Amino acid sequence: MQLGERRAHVLRKTLETEVDAKVNLDGESIANIDTSIPFLNHMISQLSRHGNFDIDLRAKGDIDVDFHHLVEDVGITLGQAFNKSLEDKVSINRFGYSMVPLDEALAQVVVDISGRPFIVYNVPVQGKWIGLLDAELFEDFFRAFSLNAQICLHASVLYGKSTHHVIESLFKSLALSLRMAVNKVQSVEIPSTKGII
Repeated sequence: MQLGERRAHVLRKTLETEVDAKVNLDGESIANIDTSIPFLNHMISQLSRHGNFDIDLRAKGDIDVDFHHLVEDVGITLGQAFNKSLEDKVSINRFGYSMVPLDEALAQVVVDISGRPFIVYNVPVQGKWIGLLDAELFEDFFRAFSLNAQICLHASVLYGKSTHHVIESLFKSLALSLRMAVNKVQSVEIPSTKGII
């Protein structure tokens, strides 16, 4: 990694999945996504587009068994890539928040790049499906991303009827919140009274 670049490459291989992720936090919204799950591709592309991140991600796994392993492992790998790309976290805004509407749905995501992972996930999708994808799996994605990115993440959907709109508004809100949090500020200090994140 060259000075000033905020990039990372993470490869995760298990007996169930293989995920290869490259992230550039200071990119141009270039997304090359292939997870074998079209709706997940669409959501990661939203993260790239609205966060101004370059994301190159290839993932394959035992989706003949269930989509769970692959969705979760994509969250793990992306989270690790985001964390790695931030290095020492000097000069970042640290906090980010946004609310995003998508037609009838309204989502809110608040993040703190704190080094202390925690998640609150209030998204009413129990028993809902998007095609063949169980919408409840996105809680696993958000939890895996939060823990591995080492961030505190609060995700809520205030209301919405279309499960597609609910999840998409959530990803767009995550993208904007992360963009705000990783933005550079003039200070050259660690944004914490502890002196470390």
